[in-house]
Amino acid sequence: MSQNPDLKIKELGLELPPAPKPGGVYKPVLVVDKFLYVSGQGPVNPDGSQMTGKLGEDMDEEEGKLAARQVGLTMLSTIREHFGELSRIRRVVKVLGMVNSAPSFTRHPAVINGFSELMAEVFGPENGIGTRSAVGMMLPFNIPVEVEAIFELYQEE
Repeated sequence: MSQNPDLKIKELGLELPPAPKPGGVYKPVLVVDKFLYVSGQGPVNPDGSQMTGKLGEDMDEEEGKLAARQVGLTMLSTIREHFGELSRIRRVVKVLGMVNSAPSFTRHPAVINGFSELMAEVFGPENGIGTRSAVGMMLPFNIPVEVEAIFELYQEE
């Protein structure tokens, strides 16, 4: 039996930031068959502002990991706002984590662990961990981390 993510968020005392408005022409979430696709999310602070920074220049690995965790909270907020209850999600399927990094910074997977560890806390270790890629690149508006994800939904009876 999987845990209820909405209850787990309360139990952990997590604060979800406001869901960001789309920054272009796209849907924040899209359901196709039994999958929920979530567009790339950046780290939004509780006050609605965006985190900024570049790993290996003005952010270290631990700060990047915290930013990736904040991306997870932002994504949960986006899902709630545009899809509904998190309890309709069965599991994390695929995560693409993108890290805004200097060429010398190579620990992208360690940064994206911040997102993955949060998903494991909220959805449980079995359903919160899916497949994943973590890469370094230049990101818009100098955000430190961006993550997009695919979730499997429970089938409605």
